[in-house]
Amino acid sequence: MADLFEDPQPAAGENAPEFTVSELSGEVKRTLEGSFGRIRVRGEVGRVFKARSGHLYYDIKDDKSVLACTTWKGQISGLSVVPEEGLEVVVTGRLTAFGAQSKYNMNVDEVAVAGQGALMALLEKRKAQLAAEGLFAPERKQPIPFLPQFIGVVTSPSGAVIRDILHRLRDRFPRKVLVWPVAVQGQNCAAEVAHAINGFNQFTPGGALPRPDLIIVARGGGSIEDLWGFNEEIVARAAAASQIPLISAVGHETDTTLIDYVSDLRAPTPTAAAEHAVPVRLELMAWADSMGARLTRGAGQAVQLRRQRLNDLSRALPRPETLLETPRQRLDRIVDRLPNALIAGVQRRKIALSETAASLRPATLRALVDKRADNLRHLSSRLTVRPIERDLTQKQDRLGALAQRLEAAQLARIDRQGQVLKAASRQLDILSYKATLDRGYAVVRAGDQLVTNTAQAKAADVLSIEFADGKVDVAKG
Repeated sequence: MADLFEDPQPAAGENAPEFTVSELSGEVKRTLEGSFGRIRVRGEVGRVFKARSGHLYYDIKDDKSVLACTTWKGQISGLSVVPEEGLEVVVTGRLTAFGAQSKYNMNVDEVAVAGQGALMALLEKRKAQLAAEGLFAPERKQPIPFLPQFIGVVTSPSGAVIRDILHRLRDRFPRKVLVWPVAVQGQNCAAEVAHAINGFNQFTPGGALPRPDLIIVARGGGSIEDLWGFNEEIVARAAAASQIPLISAVGHETDTTLIDYVSDLRAPTPTAAAEHAVPVRLELMAWADSMGARLTRGAGQAVQLRRQRLNDLSRALPRPETLLETPRQRLDRIVDRLPNALIAGVQRRKIALSETAASLRPATLRALVDKRADNLRHLSSRLTVRPIERDLTQKQDRLGALAQRLEAAQLARIDRQGQVLKAASRQLDILSYKATLDRGYAVVRAGDQLVTNTAQAKAADVLSIEFADGKVDVAKG
């Protein structure tokens, strides 16, 4: 501190030198910056305030003291962890003084979380916040497409992760892959991963650069600090807002990050993500072949079952000659009874005529004729030529109408009988063995006898074979 008193001179009668306020503030600032240089301080983040200018002001404290800290706007992007109230951190920077208010503070250009416990506490805090907003809800999850045409992969292009994913896709079912290179750890990780997810979603479906049907965000294993970029809120919100189904494959099976909770599916490893993305081509082909075989077998069984059912129904139907036996018998009885019925009818009418003629006497007949003649004359005197003609015209019209109705009724009856006859003819054709001959069968006879076995065929000298288009006689030589 002796250097502070080299330039100022003591006043007359005084032993201590005099300083102006600005001189003293400058000396204090130079002393602080020169004595401490670049330092690291550990403490808990207190009040945090971001000014409109973009600068960040916050406090670092312990149980006894508080240290004011400042991070300028241009330095914020370089911070690996943004200070949050209650978080225990280790800040690195330079100690300086602000003479206008007689205060000193620390200009911080690097912030690190003080230990894994603090990181986990921060992670749980963010997890609870996002869960309260419903970003982890199962109903928000989108189904993973069964066989995506294009797959977008967000990862480092130089690591083993992308090689593992491509190798597994090539083994299972080759697909087109679009790789968006990002930093998978460090201060740029979160921003680049979020930008990649949003970028894939902004692709136009069917455009020159096709929009992926599925996104895989992948990274290999590492410590919690290495994976911290995938715990950032910006990454979790980008994954939750993705309209494209997203699979997260960050770290190993025991590693869990916030993107795992908001993604549509979490894979324990990048290789497992590729396995979830596409099926095995050979297994899919085998399944399709088995389904085709089952379909063919089912169709064959259905046809066989219906054929058997048709055969059973055909055996239950009566023979054509059986259907005609009853009508033939009825016709024969009617034919046999018709002559006797005609004779009996004529006899009855003859007897009735004889009885009527016997009851008539000449005088009675004459009187009846005279009475009828008087009535006729009386009626004829009442008739004129015009009413007779009119009545005759009416009778002719009525007779013509009756004749038309009679003709129409007769035609309708003939048509109905024709339809019945056609139906019977079609049924005979269906039941006739002639239809069987049209399908390539033949009927073998020996004379008038039907040959149904080889013994009858060998015993006959001449066989008559009936085909659909005619008969052929075959003499045995």
